[in-house]
Amino acid sequence: MHKIPFNSPYIIENELNYIKDAVERRAICGDGHYTKLCQKWLEYYLNVKKALLTNSCTAALEMSAILADIQQGDEVIMPSYTFVSTANAFVLRGAKPVFVDIKLDTLNIDENIIEKAITSKTKAIVVVHYAGIACEMDKIQAIAQKYNLLLIEDAAQALSAKYKGKLLGTFGDFATFSFHETKNVISGEGGALIINNEKFIERAEIIREKGTNRSQFFRGEIDKYTWVDIGSSFLPGEIIAAYLYSQLENIEKINKKRKKIWNIYHSLFKQYQEQSFIKRQFIPEYCEHNAHMYYILFKNLRLKTKFITYLSENNIHSVFHYIPLHRSKAGKKYGKTPFEMPVTNNTSDTLLRMPMFYDLTDEEMDYISEIVDSFFRKI
Repeated sequence: MHKIPFNSPYIIENELNYIKDAVERRAICGDGHYTKLCQKWLEYYLNVKKALLTNSCTAALEMSAILADIQQGDEVIMPSYTFVSTANAFVLRGAKPVFVDIKLDTLNIDENIIEKAITSKTKAIVVVHYAGIACEMDKIQAIAQKYNLLLIEDAAQALSAKYKGKLLGTFGDFATFSFHETKNVISGEGGALIINNEKFIERAEIIREKGTNRSQFFRGEIDKYTWVDIGSSFLPGEIIAAYLYSQLENIEKINKKRKKIWNIYHSLFKQYQEQSFIKRQFIPEYCEHNAHMYYILFKNLRLKTKFITYLSENNIHSVFHYIPLHRSKAGKKYGKTPFEMPVTNNTSDTLLRMPMFYDLTDEEMDYISEIVDSFFRKI
């Protein structure tokens, strides 16, 4: 069998046609035809006030930090088990990320710890919907409202996933999505900022346009545009947006295929969970996941390492995930960890992600199943 990568980008339908069309329109800078199409698609699909395409989910998080008016010395509560951008966006504004532990079942932020981490300096709560599985949003929303805190959803992995029937990205004041090539819907790089609190829409457009009121100018609301606020160049180019639009049009087809792969994995690992070698991914009844990833948790680091090596020797690339931010050099320097982090630490040591991408074939999945079975038979 040829080498099976952990991830592989793909073309699903009209990506190249749309890119060609974008170039022929003689305008491939930001905020063109396909950028607007993507934004309208997201607003309709999510039923949200405003969607702004960005050059990455990192950029969308950085915009969130500016919109939240994060100042030097503010604190922002978040999980430690997340990508560095979740914290970096707020550290760049002078805030201190306050890391709290995750839950054993979903690996999402533990909503029962959040309130204990709130101080007079707390400005916002950032939740991360890990693996496209929803955090406990009812309780977290209630905490944010009780303490008058902004709520931000890092939904990088969660487009089309739901909590109690409602799409993720629609609960917080802001939400951010990623279209990095490892996500369900891809454009290489790229992201989006979702604004659910109307009072932030006008400023978000200004920040995204380098601190100018250029968007208002192009809508004919003012006769010239100028520098009015802080900001940066957060726009993606039209080629990125053109590629993305074809992916968005096919989101149901993409998710259907990924869920087929996810279900194969879930059945494959069932017997090994029953034999206590691993724990499978858990989906609460109130969640509808999007098959963003398939992970398993081994009973110890030694067994996980042995499994990764065995897969690699058989041309299957699997990966671990995050080194917890509270254990990183920068996390120790810039962050704050008020409580013990047993679940986060153990998850980092024992979690493994299996190959997951749209173009995985039935033949490749059969081979992966064969190799997995052969490994566990030898234990």
